[in-house]
Amino acid sequence: MKVNDPKVGATNTNAPHVIKDKVLTGCSGAEFGVRCFIAAYNLKDGSLAWKAYSTGPDAEVLIGADFNSANPQYNALSVYKDVNGGNKQGGSFEALKAGEIKIGEKELGTRTWLKPQAVKDGWQHGGGSVWGWWPYDARTNLVYYGTGNPSVWNPDVRPGDNKWSMTIFARDLDTGVAKWGYQMTPHDEWDYDGINEVILFDKGGKTYAWHHDRNGFAYTFDAHTGSLVAAEKVHPFVNWATGVDMKTGVPQKDGKYSTHQDYNAKGICPAALGTKDQQPAAYSPKTGLIYTPLNHVCMTYEPVESKYVAGQPWVGATLTMFAGPDGVMGGFGAYDPMTNKKVWYNKEKFSAWGGALTTASNLVFFGTLDRWFKAVDAQSGKELWKFQVGSGVIGNAFTYGHAGKQHVGVLSGIGGWAGVAMNLGMTNDTDALGAAGGYKELTKYNAAPGGGALTVFSL
Repeated sequence: MKVNDPKVGATNTNAPHVIKDKVLTGCSGAEFGVRCFIAAYNLKDGSLAWKAYSTGPDAEVLIGADFNSANPQYNALSVYKDVNGGNKQGGSFEALKAGEIKIGEKELGTRTWLKPQAVKDGWQHGGGSVWGWWPYDARTNLVYYGTGNPSVWNPDVRPGDNKWSMTIFARDLDTGVAKWGYQMTPHDEWDYDGINEVILFDKGGKTYAWHHDRNGFAYTFDAHTGSLVAAEKVHPFVNWATGVDMKTGVPQKDGKYSTHQDYNAKGICPAALGTKDQQPAAYSPKTGLIYTPLNHVCMTYEPVESKYVAGQPWVGATLTMFAGPDGVMGGFGAYDPMTNKKVWYNKEKFSAWGGALTTASNLVFFGTLDRWFKAVDAQSGKELWKFQVGSGVIGNAFTYGHAGKQHVGVLSGIGGWAGVAMNLGMTNDTDALGAAGGYKELTKYNAAPGGGALTVFSL
């Protein structure tokens, strides 16, 4: 069964999710100008149950009649007004106040793409990849996921909020109809993909949804309604926005860090790989805290003109990356998800790219790009143990029991955005969309190409 067409650059890079009588899969290809989606197939015969696009008409995005009924401000035609021309060099965007926003609007997946772009109206090749991890709440029958960046990376050729890229959606599993959706980075100018995992947790008789976005903010929502509970920077170095308006949910952009065609914007934090990419965070019901790996990386970003050709990469930007103001490229931290305030934060030389694991004994495990597998105290962050594995870690820590013993392990083998340049021998600072320059020191800590190994320990 064909889900995506590789001839236009569309691929499946997610792990399929089997939930009830459905198997869910997505679509990658925003950097090829693909219009992406999430789709559900019936397990019994493989037939398509529903498909929900990230951009386009409400009928194709599967927007329900009561969509965002608790938060009509999320259904805004525009959340910014242009300053100094908006989408041109020297222009920027000022967030509208609650009373200025035109709320409760329909057909936003087409009406927020305000200029024909390369082919047709923009949204037909609008990106919004879906390649992450999708939790399910059986009590409400809702499945949660995030959509990726709008195509192309040059924001000047796609004025408007570009909905529903960069959005957290909650959908009914049986029908695919969206109950709520919240756009984290309207009119993205930096490739802050919104696909990072959503973590569901219960507190005080309510279910909450937590999300650490690439844009540098951690968000907590009422999982049933989408109402925003908390939105905070995970680290003060995040500078593209000063904060999030809790009434409207709109990030307050700082015009100094807007990006424009043929202009090299400098010192943008975080870099396009975000304060966290695909490496998952973890929640501990024991401590009530979230533990998250962090990238501490900034960038220069220059959008350029780029013509759409089906099946060819369509990025439209040149990047360099470098360590953030802490002088390191990573960290690992604990946060209170009800406020998203930091409880503790440990620096790491490189991005902490291994997924987190919490245990009932108040340990937290994670891996690093310079080959360490670590255990820290969940309450204080104090490092308790570490072991050097064979290669940088981008895999996730895991645990299991066997014959009365508990084991913990990790897959090592450097790759992904951080390791691709090293593995392919790229040396120019702008190679691999800036990763080659940002992570060139990794060659001192890893062999190339990065080897793969499974390391398991008994407790």
